[in-house]
Amino acid sequence: MRIAFLGDIMGRTGREAVIGQLPELRRSLGLDFIIINAENAAGGFGITRGIAEDLFDAGADCLTTGNHAFDQRDEIPFFDQETRLLRPANYPASNPGRGAGLYTSRDGRQVLVIQVHGQRFMNPVDDMVPAIERELEGVKLGREADAIVVDVHAEASSEKYSVGHYLDGRVSLVCGSHTHVPTADVQVLPAGTAYQTDAGMCGDYDSVIGMDKTVPIEQLVTKMRSARMQPAAGPATICGIVVDTDDKTGLSTGAWALRVGGRLAETLPPAR
Repeated sequence: MRIAFLGDIMGRTGREAVIGQLPELRRSLGLDFIIINAENAAGGFGITRGIAEDLFDAGADCLTTGNHAFDQRDEIPFFDQETRLLRPANYPASNPGRGAGLYTSRDGRQVLVIQVHGQRFMNPVDDMVPAIERELEGVKLGREADAIVVDVHAEASSEKYSVGHYLDGRVSLVCGSHTHVPTADVQVLPAGTAYQTDAGMCGDYDSVIGMDKTVPIEQLVTKMRSARMQPAAGPATICGIVVDTDDKTGLSTGAWALRVGGRLAETLPPAR
C-alpha cells in the first residue's frame, strides 16, 4: 500500500490548500489511504462537521485531532457520530468519540489508525502505552490489518522517538504531529516501521507555527498580548509523510517527506 499522513491543517489557508490539491495528490502519487490531522482546521482551534465533510469529500480516509479536538464546543457530538474522526485514545473513556478505527481502503484492504496524546509539556492525560496496547489487542499487522498507523500528538521529540522504537516492527508508521514544524528525520526503523518526529503543518510558514506573526512577536517583546492570535493567511505548504508497505507483512519498504506549495522547498516521493 501507499499511505500518506498529512500534518496539522492550520486555518483556512491550510484547509483550502489540502481540499484543493488532495484529489490530484492521490492520483499523481498513487495514494491508497490518506490520514490527516485536522485539529486546527477551524480557525486554528478544533474542527467542524462541515470542514470534516469537505476533507472526506476531497479524499481523506481518516481524520485525527489532538489537544484542540473539542475546542468547537457545538461540534463535540460529531465525534460520536463520525467513525472516521478520531480523538486521542488515552483521553478519558467518558469523552465523546474514539481513539482508533479499523478502516477499509478503496481497494478493500484494512488500515488501523490509532491516535495518542503526549504527556510531556502538555495537559495531563493517561499513559500512552496502555492505550496503544488496548487498541492493538487482537489486531496483528499483516493479519487483521494490512497497515497500522499511529499518530503521536506530542510536544517532546524524545517521547515520540520512544514510541517509534517501542512499536518498531509492530506497526507500519509512527508519525508525530502537534509542533507544526516538519522534521528532517523521515526513515524506516530497523525492524520495518516508518517514522517521522513531526509531519509539520499544512499552513502558511510565514508565521509563528501557523499563527499570524504580529501577536507572537509582540508577546515576545512586551510579555503582553493585545489581541487574540489568528491563523496566518498566506499561501500554504502541504506537509506530511508518504510510506510504502509490504503486502504480506504490512511493514514499510520506503518513507519520504512530502512538501508541496507555499514557502518550503518542494519534496515528493518517487513515482509509484
